[in-house]
Amino acid sequence: MQTGYYSSAAGMVTQFNRLDTIANNLANVNTNGFKEDQLIVGDFMRLYKEARDELPNSDNSKESAAFLNRTMTRAPQIVDSYTDYSVGNMQKSSNSLDFALSREGLFFAVKTPEGIRLTRDGAFTLNDEGKLVTKQGYEVLPSDYQKSKEGISFATMDSVIEVDKNGQIFTNVPNNLSLVENKKLFIAQPENIKDLIKEGDNLYKLPDTDSLTNIEQSGAVRQGFVEKSNVNAVKMMTQLIETNRLVGMYQKVMDAQMNDMNRDAIEKLAKKA
Repeated sequence: MQTGYYSSAAGMVTQFNRLDTIANNLANVNTNGFKEDQLIVGDFMRLYKEARDELPNSDNSKESAAFLNRTMTRAPQIVDSYTDYSVGNMQKSSNSLDFALSREGLFFAVKTPEGIRLTRDGAFTLNDEGKLVTKQGYEVLPSDYQKSKEGISFATMDSVIEVDKNGQIFTNVPNNLSLVENKKLFIAQPENIKDLIKEGDNLYKLPDTDSLTNIEQSGAVRQGFVEKSNVNAVKMMTQLIETNRLVGMYQKVMDAQMNDMNRDAIEKLAKKA
């Protein structure tokens, strides 16, 4: 068995997965609120050390032998993945409906056809009905949504819209500069951020949205700002170059295993014959 060939093939597949992740990060380097994804690469030896006390390798069964054989190859593979939820750079805008969250682990809640979703992209706008929505048209939810089941609406006479650091919205009295309370933004903080599942449109799905509660005193809302992606383009380009080089190296090893070594073996067998 040419274990070197299979190890190289496994290593190449691992690097292809890395390339996909890096490419997705780079594609979203300018996406508001996007969070960088990373992969953790391990090998069979590492997995063996972590679980050797639970493995049936004390006997001489075929299953044990197969596992030990895989362990010895030490073929690299993706063993875990994670999302970096650190806060991206804050960019000031001239839009009063742009909002950013300055604390890690907080999200805006929005209503989609598939249910409630979370997002860090606070570049909102108003639809034709005067409701506060995302760029994709999803309603932005207020803190009392679970009771009222209504979104955040503004009248045509609301020429002044101000939001404090806790997400409380204030609008002006018609023909007056005095401000009155409107709705309050739903600022959500999942109990376990690892439960979040990335979806399209820069949204996150949470298995149990009924447990979401509004953070009354978040102190994190910044009006007139948007949070940029936390992807480090220089780091991603460095990883891209490194991964491409590894793919090339694995390809050379596979070529050597299949061509050079096989040819050498055939020539030796031919001489003996």
